[in-house]
Amino acid sequence: QVQLVESGGGLVQPGGSLRLSCAASGFTFSSYWMYWVRQAPGKGLEWVSAINTGGSSGTYADSVQGRFTISRDNAKNTLYLQMNNLKPEDTALYYCARDRRREILDGYLAVWGQGTLVTVSS
Repeated sequence: QVQLVESGGGLVQPGGSLRLSCAASGFTFSSYWMYWVRQAPGKGLEWVSAINTGGSSGTYADSVQGRFTISRDNAKNTLYLQMNNLKPEDTALYYCARDRRREILDGYLAVWGQGTLVTVSS
């Protein structure tokens, strides 16, 4: 069974840091591009970041560029999102997701986790 499980969300003060994790199972994790997507309360989905199969290349939305870092540990089948200098507008449910295709960036996110909630507030 293909499965993604996010964790690490919680309450953090503005300017603080948080690291999210996504545990993958049921597929060859190292063969897929992975993504982080978020949804603020009452808002639509916003793509946050993507990482290639080997973890050598990460890309980011302008809203998080310079503050967030995506990474992966293929030996542990785990995706990470390090979030620094958090802002109230970062408050959202954060999802990890897997690309539809092996090895390549297709851009269609075929598998999603259940999400982990990040709240940035003083």
